[in-house]
Amino acid sequence: MRRITRRERPPRLLFASLALLVSLAGCGKPSASAGHDGHDHTATAGTTYQCPMHPWIKSDRPDAKCTICGMALVAASSANASASAAVDPNLVTLTPAQAAVVGVQTSPVRRGTLVRTLRVTGAIDDDDTRHRILAARVPGRVEKLFVNFVGAEVQEGAQLATIYSPDMLTAQREFLERLKAGNIAFTAAERAAAREKLLALGLTEEEITILENTRQATAMVTMRAPMSGTVVARGAYEGKYVEAKDEIFQIGDFSRMWFVFDAAEPDLAWLRVGQSVEVVVPSLPGKVLTAPIAFIDPNLNETTRTAKVRVVLDNPDRLLRHRQTAYASVVAESLDALLVPRTAVLQHSGRAVVFVDRGNHTYAAREIALGRTGDTDAEVVSGLKEGDQVVTEGALVLDGQAQLAHAAVGAGAHDHGAAAPQKISVEVPKPDAAAYAALKTLAFAAADAADLLASDNLAGYQKQLPALRDALTAYVAAFPSAAGTPLAKLKLADGPDLDAVRRAFEPFSTELADLVKAQHLHHQEGLTIYQCPMAPVLGTGRWLSKGKTLRNPFFGSAMLECGEEIE
Repeated sequence: MRRITRRERPPRLLFASLALLVSLAGCGKPSASAGHDGHDHTATAGTTYQCPMHPWIKSDRPDAKCTICGMALVAASSANASASAAVDPNLVTLTPAQAAVVGVQTSPVRRGTLVRTLRVTGAIDDDDTRHRILAARVPGRVEKLFVNFVGAEVQEGAQLATIYSPDMLTAQREFLERLKAGNIAFTAAERAAAREKLLALGLTEEEITILENTRQATAMVTMRAPMSGTVVARGAYEGKYVEAKDEIFQIGDFSRMWFVFDAAEPDLAWLRVGQSVEVVVPSLPGKVLTAPIAFIDPNLNETTRTAKVRVVLDNPDRLLRHRQTAYASVVAESLDALLVPRTAVLQHSGRAVVFVDRGNHTYAAREIALGRTGDTDAEVVSGLKEGDQVVTEGALVLDGQAQLAHAAVGAGAHDHGAAAPQKISVEVPKPDAAAYAALKTLAFAAADAADLLASDNLAGYQKQLPALRDALTAYVAAFPSAAGTPLAKLKLADGPDLDAVRRAFEPFSTELADLVKAQHLHHQEGLTIYQCPMAPVLGTGRWLSKGKTLRNPFFGSAMLECGEEIE
């Protein structure tokens, strides 16, 4: 006998296998009144025959077979026939034998802790807050490099390079000339300016003191390390001519390193600052470094759609290498979530579907809305309740049966009764009548205060200030969303002088004027908004006025008519 190869075997179609299994399990022995072919030919006229597996397959012929599974049709009572006429294609009913063959298993929907383990790959980098770039402060030629290779350890104040600079020589001679001439030829301010110039060119206070004592000018500029660390980059060699601002060295402090990795958008829901991270590097086998998340970048990369996440690692022994690859795992937990096993969830065109046990081996397909997905469970937002029994094994077989049912009854799309998604309003709240009235009171109080400042009336402003503060408090109480705005956080001063009061009033007045303008309150209540293009604090400040006369509260009588009306 020729052996059948794997290529010659027919494909094992899921639905065909189910039909075969159910046929074997569901076909019983023929009744005594049946003929030799297993059908009862004594049935009265008008009897309806249907498939025990697919009850919507019907025929008036007693010898007909199911067009799906090939089973013989059996006689159905009129009650069963009328019931089957309205069969729900989302319901799948099995006999005990069929359920045993299919191997259906269920698990309850429960409340518990949703656990998700994120595994990421990143890189070890130096701490940006401890990274320094050393640039030439004067043009010249690099005479000597005391550190001439990348990776060298340097101490704070150590010599790194010497630059020959004629500009430095000129500046030192100018300083010595003014120092020798004294108060007779140069003022103290001119001598101080010459000293500041040397500091700007890179000399230290100690080197200037030596220059004052020796009175010997030199063209050599010594570049020193501003901090202890490791040389990360070098941009010059001996003999190279450099210009001011040319980069010579970069120094990083490797005693503390950053582990930086990219987090995808869906993973950001699991991450938070302070969450513990376990980091593993290939150069330290068998060691796991643990540290919390220090920062999550709120800006996503436009190309990769990921956000940078930073973990700060202590590195006193310099065991972590700069820019080496590292791997990490983050175990995230969400307490008191409604959980469904992931094995119970099927996906249909992006929709999550589960089969719920209705009892008596009846299973109903139901669409649900999912939240976050954990390692073994998924969070249920809607569609299920605690205690529901969902199918965790055999769901694919049931889903295939339901799809065949939909096709047979012409139900169209595989509709499982969509679960409504949770809707969260992110609309900016709008003020109601009470909030509008409170804002009106605040606007008029601010207009009165602005008029008092324009009149240089500090005592009158101090008397008006409590009413202005009370109006602001009342507005925040009537419109709680305003509590987080800059207007509510600004502090109004009552002294010690008119200048201090105006400097505190300007940002407050500008924010309030912008708010009034956005709500068109000035048009409805007869207020005027003026703008000063030379405001001392913001550069451009605005204020409210009850009249049409321009009176600048930020300068008062000094520049009373500085400004213009804006719509």
